[in-house]
Amino acid sequence: MARVFLDTNICLRFADTTSPSHTLVKAAVHNLIASGHRMRLTPQVLIEFWAVATRPTEKNGLGWTTSRTEIEIDALTSRFGMLGDRNAILPIWRSLVSTHEVKGKNAHDARIAAVMSAHGVEHLLSFNGDDFKRFPHVRVLKPLDVAAGTFVL
Repeated sequence: MARVFLDTNICLRFADTTSPSHTLVKAAVHNLIASGHRMRLTPQVLIEFWAVATRPTEKNGLGWTTSRTEIEIDALTSRFGMLGDRNAILPIWRSLVSTHEVKGKNAHDARIAAVMSAHGVEHLLSFNGDDFKRFPHVRVLKPLDVAAGTFVL
């Protein structure tokens, strides 16, 4: 079965039970697991998760305490496997940002694409599929399609 990388926006909605997308994300993750696929995270996603979770709500964050955020990160890492950082990620990332002329904050998405490439992971569950269109090795799964069971890996 396939390994599926979870984007930060998926992890945030999975952990935040008040999110309007929480139920959708839970169903998508459940369907993938029930189909035998393995969910994976990387340190970058956890760092981005921390930044959003602890940022004040008036600045588009969740406003969580550091203690709550630690608990949620522990829950995510115990439930889903980790893809570690490797030395190979930097040269892959540099190639991606140069080849695809990536600028600004999209460099973070390029790093996710580099991590996926370094670990041989093709599938990404994300609400932001358009951010990854430029990377041909990344196959984005939309949460709505996965929750509905209309996805193919």
